[in-house]
Amino acid sequence: MAVATLLFSCESEETNNGPKLGVRDSLPWLKSMGVSTLISDSGIIRYKLISEDWYMYDKKDPTYWAFEKGLFMEKFDASYHVEAFINCDTAYYFDQRHLWELRGRVFIKNTKGETFKTSLLFWDQNSREFYSPAYMEIQGETQSLRGVNFRSNEQMTQYKIHQSSGAFPFEEEDTGPPTPEEPLDEETE
Repeated sequence: MAVATLLFSCESEETNNGPKLGVRDSLPWLKSMGVSTLISDSGIIRYKLISEDWYMYDKKDPTYWAFEKGLFMEKFDASYHVEAFINCDTAYYFDQRHLWELRGRVFIKNTKGETFKTSLLFWDQNSREFYSPAYMEIQGETQSLRGVNFRSNEQMTQYKIHQSSGAFPFEEEDTGPPTPEEPLDEETE
């Protein structure tokens, strides 16, 4: 009887364990906090990346890196002066596709000093271009532009934007009165 009581009391004892973790695909394989790193190209420092957190997920499909608390990236020229930068609230980098997805308050300054503001921007490193289906504001030294469906080269110096509106400087040339065209010489072809 004592043995049965002992066995019964052992079986009904509750354990205070946490829930069992399932498949590891929900956990990052790397978690870094307070990240500040330099990225080089051919041995020359070209970029500086700063983020409060950096998670790498290798079991997700597709695999990606997450910068949930924002990302700041600077691009340096050959003299290590900042020539352009990217700032956003959240960023994801899909490493197999070489695709960046920037979300939230995305703010970019290109090498010409133009600024770009949007809530969603993609940077495809394979095709070497930026694009966004979202609303975009572009501010230059003398012009401003707004629209949607933005597409640009990787330097963000040549771009197209649809359904656009904006303000541009316009200078009229004083060409004087129109002059009659000179007749064509029929002997020369």
